[in-house]
Amino acid sequence: MSKTLKQIAEQLRSSNKKVQLIYAFNGTGKTRLSREFKELIAPKEIDAENGDEVGLSRSKILYYNAFTEDLFYWDNDIVSDADPKLKIQPNTFTDWILRERGDTDIVKNFQRYTNDKLMPLFHESDIIRLGKKTGEKTYPEVTFSFETGSESSGRMKISKGEERSFVWSIFYTLLQEVTSNLNELDHAKREDNQFDQLEYVFIDDPVSSLDDTHLIELAVDLANLIKRSHYHEGKGLKFVITTHSPLFYNVLHNELSNDLKNPVQDGSPAYLYKRGQSEKYRLEKQADGTFELFTSNDHPFSYHLFLLSEVRKAINDQNIRKYHFAFLRNILEKTATFLGYSRWEDLLEKTNEGLPNPFAARLMNLSSHSAHAGEEITDIEPKDEENLAELVSYLTSTYGFRRQRG
Repeated sequence: MSKTLKQIAEQLRSSNKKVQLIYAFNGTGKTRLSREFKELIAPKEIDAENGDEVGLSRSKILYYNAFTEDLFYWDNDIVSDADPKLKIQPNTFTDWILRERGDTDIVKNFQRYTNDKLMPLFHESDIIRLGKKTGEKTYPEVTFSFETGSESSGRMKISKGEERSFVWSIFYTLLQEVTSNLNELDHAKREDNQFDQLEYVFIDDPVSSLDDTHLIELAVDLANLIKRSHYHEGKGLKFVITTHSPLFYNVLHNELSNDLKNPVQDGSPAYLYKRGQSEKYRLEKQADGTFELFTSNDHPFSYHLFLLSEVRKAINDQNIRKYHFAFLRNILEKTATFLGYSRWEDLLEKTNEGLPNPFAARLMNLSSHSAHAGEEITDIEPKDEENLAELVSYLTSTYGFRRQRG
């Protein structure tokens, strides 16, 4: 049944599962869902006097999404082009982890997902209120260098992918500290009690720009952390994870489908994690702007079959858009690689004269990724729609594509 994102968020909150994993295409509404969920768990209250958030969201929920990345921006030193800095918007999120735990684990996690020679350096500053130092520190910027033995590259700007890995490494380090702290069930013995009321962690797409090797590594690390965090008889930290990456989704799906025994001999509970504590979904946006959340616990999905089912649905509903041609080209590329063809065009049906299919060039054009968002709504000619339907039928009958199970 179709729902609003707020209703989807309410459904997720009502679940007693330790972890809920959701796959959705980019643009479906994953980030908006994370905001709806956050507002449901911990509505924002602002102190009118100093503008700070009252009680802090992290008292009930930690969340990672595109807004987390927006806390960081570059000062590129345009004048001298010699001192680029990654600036950090004032926030309690980074200040707490750096002030309380330092940067050692952040650096270690960052290098794990990028390069062990790439070194971040946090710069601290005094917090001043009413013209006086408070004795507290803030961390407004970080610089990067490439260290090789006794040599250093000097300050440098890192790539967008490395920047996203850096932001994730800060969040993941915080998550490691929080779960370790909460695994101590005696509140009096915990190193810090400000996370005692934490209920949820919501993670939206931490894998942008990662190569496959590091993506798999991140997925395995995250699954292991989740499975080892305390959760027993419906009590403990709960996780919601959304992603547009089929590889990330499938690795997490597989990892969360395996039980984890308690390594403590005769420990209680006997299992730290049971596969029944997870729920896996696909989130789909409907034509009327509502959403459906489909359960897919039985198996990870085959991405090319999922794309093909989306194209078939668009054909049946007579709602073909330009991006469906990109889906089909993606299917052709993956199939050609699997079957050993050097070009995806070789999969297309030849003309009666044995020549390449003339629709190949048109498909190339329609499936191209444009830098101009307006081109995504380019009108699709009726002949293109007919060719798409014919090609899907041909691929299905020729190469034996089965239908993707829900």
